[in-house]
Amino acid sequence: MQRRSVLAALGRALLGGQAAVEARCASGPATALARLFTAQPASQPSSVEPGDAEHSFRAQDLVIERSTVRQPPINLQDLKFGTVFTDHMFLAEHAAGHGWGVPAIKPLGMLQLHPACQVLHYGMCCFEGMKAYQGADGRVRLFRPERNMARLRRSARRLQLADFDPQELLACLKQLLLVDRSWLPVQEGYSIYIRPFAFASSGVLGVAKPTRTTLSILLSPVGPYFPTGLQPVSLFVDEHNRRAWPGGAGDCKIGGNYAPTIMPQVEAAQRHGVPQVLYTFKEAAQHPDEAQFEEAGAMNVFFYLQRRDGSRVLATPPLAGTILPGVTRDSILQLACSWGAEVGEVEERPVTIAEVREAHAEGRLLEMFGCGTACVVQPVGSLVRASGEVFTTAAPFDAQRSLAGRLQQALLDIQYGRVEHPWSVAVE
Repeated sequence: MQRRSVLAALGRALLGGQAAVEARCASGPATALARLFTAQPASQPSSVEPGDAEHSFRAQDLVIERSTVRQPPINLQDLKFGTVFTDHMFLAEHAAGHGWGVPAIKPLGMLQLHPACQVLHYGMCCFEGMKAYQGADGRVRLFRPERNMARLRRSARRLQLADFDPQELLACLKQLLLVDRSWLPVQEGYSIYIRPFAFASSGVLGVAKPTRTTLSILLSPVGPYFPTGLQPVSLFVDEHNRRAWPGGAGDCKIGGNYAPTIMPQVEAAQRHGVPQVLYTFKEAAQHPDEAQFEEAGAMNVFFYLQRRDGSRVLATPPLAGTILPGVTRDSILQLACSWGAEVGEVEERPVTIAEVREAHAEGRLLEMFGCGTACVVQPVGSLVRASGEVFTTAAPFDAQRSLAGRLQQALLDIQYGRVEHPWSVAVE
């Protein structure tokens, strides 16, 4: 499908609204519709009272201290992800019994931590990943930022960090972006990566509810994730290690979900020459091929399959507590569903190793791809098992005609404000 038809489809989806998107997907399984394309999991148990956010810091109280030191201009050609930071940062601190202090935008600097700080000993931290874009209209733009703010709050609740109002934090973030507006590259494909994060800053050795919380935001200019264009990667199918467990915190963006994935990732690179791991889950009594795919170390995953009757389906594992509810994941589901017959059916359901093996063997494995804030869409050309078995897509990847490529372009058009869409939020 050409780009013009992609944009036309987006316009039709926008005019129809969310209700139209849901209606077009009515042919999908009932189990998928019960939790229709939400960036939040089905259940959100929490011991935090809803009224706690009433005592949040307020953007109207924000104090801005401008840096007197300017960093040298950055060389965009040598820009590496997450290594360069803007002149300022946001900071707010909470103490039990005193509440939130005055929120501040201040010069980028070091944080002072007590050596017994709970985050250092128990990993009590959570974070988000977002981007700010130079819009086609010249304005700074964010992509569905309310989703990230809500997810950060939910992750903080899971760790019992101090509660806050997501809208107030979003207002503070917008002010931070305006203060460091000059850092946003105007070149195509560049953006500012935004890292909100919160952690337990109590200086006490004890596994208990934190009495101090630090909340901060960093900004980092970044270049295109694919300097040479979309290129498929291979993933190692990890059938031994688990990223998360039912009843745990796999659906929250907390540090404890990421640190344990480093060793499997390093081993996969050393033994199989692949850059990332795709995790699976199965019960002890199940056959290995009944294992269900979950997510990669930092990406949700999609499988585009052709059924034996010739129909097509785009499937992604469901949100059942062990998978991060990605904002990009949710966006892809909604876009793909709005395109209707051009894509086929769109489902949130378990995808097993056995299903992918059969599709591969019969030439019905059309595409595989991951998605996330950093890469947006990452094509996957093959899956490698420890046994040496490899599953590959039926045809070589075509960035222009593939579903992954079309989704990538559609999302970028929204993010950079090249098409009108409620997901693109102007800061100025």
